[in-house]
Amino acid sequence: MSTSNIGIAIAAPSGRPLDIDLYNQGLQRLQQQGYRVHNYYDDDKNFQRFGGTDEWRLAQLNAAAADPDVQVVIALRGSYGMSRLLPMIDFQKMADSGKLFVGYSDFTAFQMPLYKQTGRVSFGGPMMCDDFIRPEPVAYTLDQFWNCLRGPVHTVRGAVAEGGVDNPVLEVSGKLWGGNLAMMVSLLGTPYFQALEQGICFIEDIGEHPYRIERMLLQLFYAGALDGQKALVLGDFSGYKLNPSDNGYDFAAMLAYLRQRLPMPVLTGLPFGHIKERATLPYGGMAHLVSGPRDFELTVSDYPTL
Repeated sequence: MSTSNIGIAIAAPSGRPLDIDLYNQGLQRLQQQGYRVHNYYDDDKNFQRFGGTDEWRLAQLNAAAADPDVQVVIALRGSYGMSRLLPMIDFQKMADSGKLFVGYSDFTAFQMPLYKQTGRVSFGGPMMCDDFIRPEPVAYTLDQFWNCLRGPVHTVRGAVAEGGVDNPVLEVSGKLWGGNLAMMVSLLGTPYFQALEQGICFIEDIGEHPYRIERMLLQLFYAGALDGQKALVLGDFSGYKLNPSDNGYDFAAMLAYLRQRLPMPVLTGLPFGHIKERATLPYGGMAHLVSGPRDFELTVSDYPTL
């Protein structure tokens, strides 16, 4: 499918753009690349920290899903706001639209109930801000995105960071699910949470201290959300600062404890999270994971494509 046949809708179900000029430049760049861009965000309708009132943000999402000229709906950005909309979203209508919904971070709160209620696969991937507004686009992120959406099979390779502890050696298959750890925990115990049975779970977060990462994972574990998982794959967890009270407790110490405590293999090195070079991951696709001590390959199939 050529770019001229791809309609992209931008909606802001969560936060607003921090720089409207860069946002508009990003829209123009997509148009210059041949995509048909449908912008449902209106900067004059911002409300507090959000991309509009709850009603207006929901209206953006509904309009994007209903647009017959659109194949891909990309979230403007994350931040916060999706949680407010959950009782008002008609997820069956979202699934029936046939659109490919894309985002990460706060967008996790859309992806999980979408799959739970309808079985529709969505995509953990780039958002308008800031993946499509960078002065110098990141080739890996955009190549991953378009290659994934074109399908029918998508591959992501990861590697243990220099100085990191080896990953376990394994080969497993299961449904791929997960996303932003804080958002997953925020849905736990609500009608919108679902762990995929015998799945491969991926997680990421930004600015969360290692003890909070451990605490949230233990909460998922104690609640039974990680029962029977084939593997837990950690993405990027940057943006935190250790302090003297940690006394040697750092990410490596937290990882060592989790590998002793959790009943599934725990891998590191997934290029996913609040980073420039980000993989695209089909939430709910069938994944095959092959890992060696220093690197791994995640192959995903059985998901909707362009």
